[in-house]
Amino acid sequence: MTAPGRIAAETYPAPGAAGERVLLVMLPGVNMAPQEFVEHGVIAALHACPWPVDAVTAAAAADFYLDGDIVERLQADVVAPALARGYRRLWFLGLSLGGMGALLYARSHPGAVEGIVLLAPFLGVSGTIADVVRAGGLAHWQPGAIAANDGEHAVLAWLKGYAAAPDSFPTLLLAYGSADRFAAGHALLAQVLPAERVLVGEGGHDWPTWQALWRRVLARRPFG
Repeated sequence: MTAPGRIAAETYPAPGAAGERVLLVMLPGVNMAPQEFVEHGVIAALHACPWPVDAVTAAAAADFYLDGDIVERLQADVVAPALARGYRRLWFLGLSLGGMGALLYARSHPGAVEGIVLLAPFLGVSGTIADVVRAGGLAHWQPGAIAANDGEHAVLAWLKGYAAAPDSFPTLLLAYGSADRFAAGHALLAQVLPAERVLVGEGGHDWPTWQALWRRVLARRPFG
């Protein structure tokens, strides 16, 4: 049993795939159980591909984000144990709020994350996103002073720097439905990413849309 205040992690090794192991940390959205990555075929679709990509689901509850502990807990409970087991290639799949968690981790650990698949990521509340839109997008938005516990503005300010120095970032793949309730934020990120790193499908913020997008992501052979 996982101790209170820790992230519970469950590992799903790739069956029979040879080569250097990649660890894909799967972060669910708010009010989602990590088991949903199993129930909705996300891990099965990954392991149907002949790649040495092991998956680990992380039960990162909303409280970790609200308390500002998400990065510390991911490091202590998921990443550090994986590194101790010999993993050297680290990817994230961040779904909805999990996308924010993946970005916060990568921002705080430069060079540690090889890539992030952002599946319908939550990038900020509607007011914050509207401010960036009014400014003309991330390229023109000026974040000003950012409080230490303000993850939204910190991540958006970090992403603002992508266009100037993309090689200093992990590989970022963005996939979302055109009717997603967070699509305004997705469109802002899409403006600074290369077109081949953005997938837009039909649908909203729901599993049928995410399943279809995940299949398209895998068809791009993202893990190199």
